[in-house]
Amino acid sequence: MIKLAYRSPYDWDGILKFLRPRAIAGLETIDDVAYVRGSVRVTHDAAGNAINVSDKSAADQVRKIFDIDADIETIEKHFARDPTLGPLVRAHRGIRVPGTWDSFEMAIRAIVGQQISVAGATTLMARIATRHGITPLSLMRARTNPGMPQARWSSIRGLAKAVARGEVSFTRGATLDESIERLTALPGIGPWTAHYIAMRALREPDAFPHSDLGIRKAAGTTSDRELLARAEAWRPYRSYATMLLWRSL
Repeated sequence: MIKLAYRSPYDWDGILKFLRPRAIAGLETIDDVAYVRGSVRVTHDAAGNAINVSDKSAADQVRKIFDIDADIETIEKHFARDPTLGPLVRAHRGIRVPGTWDSFEMAIRAIVGQQISVAGATTLMARIATRHGITPLSLMRARTNPGMPQARWSSIRGLAKAVARGEVSFTRGATLDESIERLTALPGIGPWTAHYIAMRALREPDAFPHSDLGIRKAAGTTSDRELLARAEAWRPYRSYATMLLWRSL
């Protein structure tokens, strides 16, 4: 076992609460105290300000999933005086942006989750994993729609082909705007999906899926223009603002 130290505070309950309903059956399990994927078990050492990982070979994935390297003091200070986020950052200390074990898997999850519930998306992800596997090659070759609108299934297979051919990469290097532009150029990927992928798969701290109804509800506005204007003050940490707004719900 190894310990991965983080900057305190850390909202362990919050990140598990986010990840738990999104766990893909057959690949990962999450209960009140641990995240488990295969032989890897991840737990929290609150007294030691660290995340325990049973297998050191999984350290890089766990760092991403649990956003261990976040400069949380700087982020919370940035939000502290904001009229919308100030109260939230005090109520939910140590917010993190959940990453992913596998970036391609997360991108597929983002497409699957378009306009359906978290529970519905999780069920579909498990079905895809069981029937086809969640790799670019397996999905590129898949023929049987697992039970979603055909256009969305075509989008998933199109992304799989683009990744398999090297036309799309989930490694950072491009700017946020460049990444969003490349993703939205693919059929079936709009701004919400692209920003969600940028948040969780590309680890972009300033991604902002502003069209999300939950974000608008938590922010107390239905105006796209007003929300984007207010969010300018949240840069360059709009991904963390997103998580705070979702957490408040």
